[in-house]
This record gives sequence, structure tokens and C-alpha cells, in this order.
Amino acid sequence: MAKVTILENGPILIEGQFEVFHAQNGKITDHNEKAVAAICRCGQSKNQPYCDGSHKACGFDVDTKK
Repeated sequence: MAKVTILENGPILIEGQFEVFHAQNGKITDHNEKAVAAICRCGQSKNQPYCDGSHKACGFDVDTKK
């Protein structure tokens, strides 16, 4: 089972066993039961779909992204 945690003004953390898919290109990767992935929410990561910490530099604030 996967656990999903939405961090305030940060990425979405996914922990557990899961797969990540791209809408047009199919499966990106499999993650085993001990995996943790941070998925970008700000749109600025150069490692999409994964977070690279760019939300800190761009000032991502969930209140302004409604």
C-alpha cells in the first residue's frame, strides 16, 4: 500500500510500493515497498515529475496556486 502526503508549500511525498506513469509516455518507473518519491507541485523542477527543491527558490505558495 502507498501512503501519500501533501507537504505545505512543497511536493507530494509518496511512500511504499507504487508506479509512476506519464500520461503520454507510459510508465516512468516502479518503486518497491520501501521507496519514497517527492512529486513536484510547483512546476519548476528540472527533474519532472520529481521535486528538485525549486519550490523554495520560486516561492511556491499553495494559497496563490488555486
